[in-house]
Amino acid sequence: MEPSPEQSPHHVYPDHWEADVVLRDGGTARIRPITTDDAERLVSFYEQVSPESKYYRFFAPYPRLSAKDVHRFTHHDYVDRVGLAVTVGGEFIATVRFDRIDATGRPASAPADEAEVAFLVQDAHQGRGVASTLLEHIAAVARERGIRRFAAEVLPANNKMIKVFRDAGYTQQRSFEDGSVHLTLDLEPTAESLAVQRAREQRAEARSVQRLLAPGSVAVIGVGRTPGGVGRTVLRNLLGAGFTGRAYAVNSAFADGQDTIDGVPAHRSLGEIGEPVDLAVVAVPAERVPEAVADCGEHGVQGLVVLSAGYAEWGAEGRERQRELVRQARSYGMRIIGPNAFGIINNSEAVRLNASLAPERPASGRIGLFTQSGAIGIALLSGLYRRGAGLSTFISAGNRADISGNDFLQYWYEDPDTDVALLYLESLGNPRKFTRLARRTAAVKPVVVVKGARHSGSAPPGHAVPVSRIPDATVSALMRQAGVIRVDTVTEMVDAGLLLAGQPLPAGGRVAILGNSESLGLLTYDACLAEGLRPRPPRDLTTAATPQDFRDALAEALADEGCDAVIVTAIPWVGEDGEAEPGDGEVLATALHAAAAAGPAKPVAVVHVEIGGLAEALAAATSTVAQQRPAPAPGRPSATPAATPAPPGGTDTARTATDPGGARAAGRIPAYPAAERAVRALAEAVKYAQWRRQAAVPGKVPEFLDDTIDEPGAAARIEALLGEDPDPRGRPLAHDEARELLACYGITVRPTLPAPDAEAAVDAAARLGYPVALKTTAPHLRHRADLGGVRLDLATESAVRRAYGELTDLLGKPAELRPVVQAMAPRGVDTVVRATIDPAAGAVLSFGLAGAPSELLGDTAHRLVPVTDRDAAELIRSIRAAPVLFGWRGSAPVDTEALEELLLRVSLLVDDHPEVVSIALEPVVVATQGLTVLGASVRLSPPPARTDLGPRRLSNY
Repeated sequence: MEPSPEQSPHHVYPDHWEADVVLRDGGTARIRPITTDDAERLVSFYEQVSPESKYYRFFAPYPRLSAKDVHRFTHHDYVDRVGLAVTVGGEFIATVRFDRIDATGRPASAPADEAEVAFLVQDAHQGRGVASTLLEHIAAVARERGIRRFAAEVLPANNKMIKVFRDAGYTQQRSFEDGSVHLTLDLEPTAESLAVQRAREQRAEARSVQRLLAPGSVAVIGVGRTPGGVGRTVLRNLLGAGFTGRAYAVNSAFADGQDTIDGVPAHRSLGEIGEPVDLAVVAVPAERVPEAVADCGEHGVQGLVVLSAGYAEWGAEGRERQRELVRQARSYGMRIIGPNAFGIINNSEAVRLNASLAPERPASGRIGLFTQSGAIGIALLSGLYRRGAGLSTFISAGNRADISGNDFLQYWYEDPDTDVALLYLESLGNPRKFTRLARRTAAVKPVVVVKGARHSGSAPPGHAVPVSRIPDATVSALMRQAGVIRVDTVTEMVDAGLLLAGQPLPAGGRVAILGNSESLGLLTYDACLAEGLRPRPPRDLTTAATPQDFRDALAEALADEGCDAVIVTAIPWVGEDGEAEPGDGEVLATALHAAAAAGPAKPVAVVHVEIGGLAEALAAATSTVAQQRPAPAPGRPSATPAATPAPPGGTDTARTATDPGGARAAGRIPAYPAAERAVRALAEAVKYAQWRRQAAVPGKVPEFLDDTIDEPGAAARIEALLGEDPDPRGRPLAHDEARELLACYGITVRPTLPAPDAEAAVDAAARLGYPVALKTTAPHLRHRADLGGVRLDLATESAVRRAYGELTDLLGKPAELRPVVQAMAPRGVDTVVRATIDPAAGAVLSFGLAGAPSELLGDTAHRLVPVTDRDAAELIRSIRAAPVLFGWRGSAPVDTEALEELLLRVSLLVDDHPEVVSIALEPVVVATQGLTVLGASVRLSPPPARTDLGPRRLSNY
């Protein structure tokens, strides 16, 4: 007999199952458990389902639900019987239910681990990916309740439902029985199911952004009746950009007879428009926004740009208002940019959208720009405009309560109009997801990030997001691991973006420098060395050089197989009358474009000092420069460019890090007012290109580790150590407990013996064998040899007694010092290996040299777990003190292979067992052969939630 909800120990409503999701078409919906209050919604939903869909669900004509059916489908114990519904606007559009069964297919309770599952999707919403999304969520619920398999009976003609099960990526079995298809799904996530889930997530979230950026119609809500104001300004900007769709002005205060404003139809509500509106720009006071959102939702608007302020940036009351705004919009299936947004721009000629406060639509280009700050957005637009750069899309998301930089990474990943993604971020709502998306996007196009609010320890007031505890240096290292180009300022972001958008990636760090200023060439040479590049001696063309000389020198440098990139330095030419020659900038730009177009695909950057018109001419397309080239000055040779039209900013095929050679169409050549800026941008391109080459062949975890790792044994020890009712704050392990757990993963910690008095120290030394070390383990003296808490190479009993007396005389009583004795390890380099779990960023593996290098100078490298063999090798080589490991000043190189293996073992332990929330191995003495772990501390805690591995869901702000 099935237990009633009142009998079930788990009948409390599971609100953590509620989730907002993005469907395949980009619209949103809400998934939640079905309750007893849903009877009317269920009946209404069922009435709108076609007879065919009802037949597929019940295997017979079933025109209506009986009262018994309604009771059964709305009463659940949330353990053995669970029902979920998908809602839009508060009404059901789909349901799913599972019932736990035994081996004979009869109703059962735990420990039975199989359940029968059935779906029903309203016909009007089929094809939106509703059933696929529901399967992810009901499978997660089932796993939580101890169910490991789903069984389903499907009619052979129900191809859509069979496809949902088949494409989910779970291990499954199919058979044909009694006229129906019997499906069994193993609910344990697989690599395939996770890949399917993330591919669907990418398509859905990219589509949700596309709906905002490419609307067929836009309504501006809050257009003032008189010139001025935010709404009227946005409408003017929308019309000024030449928006290709339909535009409407909406204001409830419009007079009855007012039919138009600024030449577009004027309405008092969306209902008066009489046709669908894709995008609404909301520019009304915050207290009137809920009314506007409801009007939009009831009339089928697909997305909102909320410019209104007065939300989370205003404190607790505003934060609650912001949460309610998101809840309200998502309940209607809409996504939001904002609130407190500056707006969005799409430069596609098919759209020409400027739904922002920017007075002019920027030039078209290949750069996508996302910013969380309106002020920074204005500065970036201005800077890009001055440099002649163009944008594909621009988004200033304000408080980004819903749509964030992650969504735009999903969109830009496959956007053919965007070659480079620039992001100014003040907070990371989901760092794990950001890192995953950035890594995938960076594999096909550069991602450049400036992170604001780096040192404040908290997000800006308007951003209600989790705050990570990991330091900014760690965040930077993790971004670089994902291929993100992390820069410090918006100026550096523009500098790097211009180079990456207009030039191919370099094959290496060999740089040719040429120009007509010896001093500027030397500055560039020094800057290259400082950035880790390999510059060749500057080639001085002398101040008498002509544009033709520049062209010839650049062509020669590009043809040189020993050169990967070229930096051109230029100062103005001075005529006989002491004045700079007019038109020099355009003529020089023409010459450089010609040489670049005819040469092999290598990046070119220009450093110039006050040459009028040069930057603008270099930023123009080659064909345009050729048409507008001024006549050369009398007596000055002309530069005749090749008649090769330039592509619109270049494509990814022209941006490869290694090119087989041959001519290429010249892109926009970036110009910089200072050598350091050009070199820094080039250095970032070199590092990114190297990452791209390495990412093409991903690293792996060596298989030999599998035979030496006891994963079940470690799991059993962790379960026993945590106990049945673990402390949520966790617990540190004792020395022997830590040693035993680490040993399950092949990590041997050299044993220590307590020495509460001198006699115990002598006995311990005899048991371990001489020579030994005597160390204090008090927290304030641990790993502090500089304070005298360590005595090494004690080879005799008398030496141990003498050292023990010195320690207690100098530092305090034995009870305070907690001395221990340990056998001496072979001489080597002292290092430290740590792994910690940050609730926002995930598990992080760190490495450095023990003592001052890591603790005082912060010379520590970091990687996200799990690490590969390549990650481990890079980890030990990326610290500044790495030469110490490889034979610095004639010393013998240490066994870095053993060190890399240790890093891999620690990574696997933390990745396999999320209960291990921190590990510190210190010191790890790496000798010329092998290594010794002298100290280890481990902390266990109930595993934190892994939001990145669960079913797809939008963040809750």
